[in-house]
Amino acid sequence: MINVADLKVTLNGRALVDAMTFTAKEGQTIALVGASGSGKTTTGLALLGQLPPGSEMSGRIAIDGRWPPRRGDVAYLPQHPSTVLNPVRRIGSVLRELSRLHGTSVPGVLAAASLPADTEFLRRFPHQLSGGQQQRLAFAQILLAAPKVLVADEPTTGQDPRTRAELTATFAALPITTIVLSHDLDLVRRLADHVIVLRGGRVQEAGPDILGRPRSDYARALVEAARPVENPVAAERPGPPILTVRDLTAAYQGPVLRGIDLDMAAGERLAIVGSSGSGKTTLARCLAGLHRPTAGTIALHGQRLSLRRNRAELARVQYIFQDPRATFAPGGRILDQVARTAVRLRGLPTAVAAREAGVLLENMGLPAETSGRPARTLSGGELQRAGIARAVLADPDVLICDEITSALDPLTQADILDLVTGLRTTLILITHDPIVVARSAQRVIALKEGRALQERGRRPAGVADRRQPRGG
Repeated sequence: MINVADLKVTLNGRALVDAMTFTAKEGQTIALVGASGSGKTTTGLALLGQLPPGSEMSGRIAIDGRWPPRRGDVAYLPQHPSTVLNPVRRIGSVLRELSRLHGTSVPGVLAAASLPADTEFLRRFPHQLSGGQQQRLAFAQILLAAPKVLVADEPTTGQDPRTRAELTATFAALPITTIVLSHDLDLVRRLADHVIVLRGGRVQEAGPDILGRPRSDYARALVEAARPVENPVAAERPGPPILTVRDLTAAYQGPVLRGIDLDMAAGERLAIVGSSGSGKTTLARCLAGLHRPTAGTIALHGQRLSLRRNRAELARVQYIFQDPRATFAPGGRILDQVARTAVRLRGLPTAVAAREAGVLLENMGLPAETSGRPARTLSGGELQRAGIARAVLADPDVLICDEITSALDPLTQADILDLVTGLRTTLILITHDPIVVARSAQRVIALKEGRALQERGRRPAGVADRRQPRGG
C-alpha cells in the first residue's frame, strides 16, 4: 500500500528527513515516534504531497502504486480536531453533504466512530461536543471520504485517560492503512504493527517491538522517560496557606464549578485531575483572574483578589497555556515577547526588562541565538520553555500550568517538568497525564462535574501505571 524509499527533505541546506525507508501493507498501522523536530510531521506531510515552503524532496514515495496519490486516497487528521470541523454548521448537515459526495453511509461511519446517530446529536454544533467526541467526529468525516491511507498527527493529545482509551479503540477498528505520528507511547504500544524511531530526521531503529525491547540508546531513553517515577518529596504542607479559595462557583452557559474550597502553602505542588469537562481549566482560569466566578472568594496572603484584577494582582498568579504557539506572535522575537511581561506587569523599563528576560531565558536553556529568533522558528519544547520564562518573569506567588507537556515527547516532557518543579513558587498542575502527577505533584485533587471528589497526599489509586487502560 505504502512504499517509501530513501526519502530526503531539505530546507536551507539542512536535512529535515534523511534516508527514510519503510513499507506499510494494506490495513497496517505504522507509528513514527521521536522528539520534537525529529522528522515525524515532515514525513507525514510528505505522504500528503505537502512540504514546508522552500523545502526540496528526493527519493521515492508510492501509495497504492502511484505518485502523486489519487485525490482522496490519503486523509489527514490534525492534532486539534477543531481546525477541520465547521463551527457554524450542524454536525448532521456536514455529514450528509460528505455522504452524498462520496456515496457512503452516515449511520455506518458514526457506528464505526462510536458516535450516536440520533437527531439530537446530529443537530449539535462541534463546540457542543467534548474533546473526545470532536476527535471521533473528525474520524467520521474522514471515513465518509473513504480514504485508503490516514495520517494521524498526535490524535490523543490533551485527552483524559477514558477518552484516550475510547479513541484508541476507535483507531484499532479503522479498516484503513494508518500512519500515526505520536508522543503517546501507550497509544503506539496498543496500535502499531511497526514502530519507527526518528532522531534528527534519521531512523534510529525500526521494528514491531521497539518499545518493548529497544536496542538503541535513544529509544531506551524515550521509553525510560515515559515510565512512572515515584515522587520522593513528602506530601506534608510546608507552612500556612498563602492561597485560600472558599465556596468558589463559576459558570459559562450553565454551572461549571460548584463550591470549591482549596488551601495551598508556599512552594507546594498540587495536581488537579479529572475528565474533560470536569471543571479543571475553569478553576485554573478563575484562580488566574481569566474567568470571573459567580460566587465565592479567592485570597492570596490573606488579601482577597478582586474580580477585576489590576496588573499587580495579575502578576501574582500566572498562567502557562497548553499550546505555546497560540500565545506568541509568530513573527516576533521571543526575547521581546517575554520581556514585555516585566514591562507591563512590573513596570520595568524596556532595557532592564530585556536584560532580565535574556538571563532567565539563558537559564532555561534558550541562549541568545535562540531567543533572538522569531517564534515560528522554535520547536514546541523551546516555545514551552519561553512560555514558562514569560510567566516567571512576572515574579508570581502562584504558577498555574495547564497541560503544558501534553504535546511534548517523553524526553522533552521530563525536562519541562524538572524545570517547573525546580522553581521556588507554589505550583498548580492541570493535567490528564498520570506521569505528570507521579513526577511532580505532592497533592492531588480530583474534580467531577465541577465538584472536588477526593484529595490525596500523593495521587489517586492506580495513577502511577499509565499503561493500564481505564474503561468507558
